[in-house]
Amino acid sequence: MTDCRGARIVRAEVREAPVDVAELAAAVEDRAAGAVVTFDGRVRDHDAGRGVEGIAYSAHPSAGEVVARIAAEAAARPGLRALAVVHRYGELGVGQTALAVAVSADHRGPAFEAVHDIVEEIKRRLPVWKRQFFDDGSAEWSNIA
Repeated sequence: MTDCRGARIVRAEVREAPVDVAELAAAVEDRAAGAVVTFDGRVRDHDAGRGVEGIAYSAHPSAGEVVARIAAEAAARPGLRALAVVHRYGELGVGQTALAVAVSADHRGPAFEAVHDIVEEIKRRLPVWKRQFFDDGSAEWSNIA
């Protein structure tokens, strides 16, 4: 059984340095866990029919606190053992990881559910904006309120 204090939060941060999803998965390992589920959100080479060359992410100074709150909310769920959440900022090329999540849990259902919900909350609440650079030389901001 999971400790009544909740799951361990191994990492909850916004950073410029690259992130390795396999490293996060290893960091959340737990002998009592029956599942480790990960999410690797990468920069793709297209958006809405246009070719993408890369993305520049800008983060509000409070972004790290928001990630920490989202992680703490998820960690309080029953059956989870450990979790890690990292969102990058700065310039990323196609194929690079922008958002990584790893969760270990007693069973696969809660692990999948937690990863899904963490990703959705990050997309909904994190004050991060992206500027996409297209292969035609143009650029466009998105996630701007």
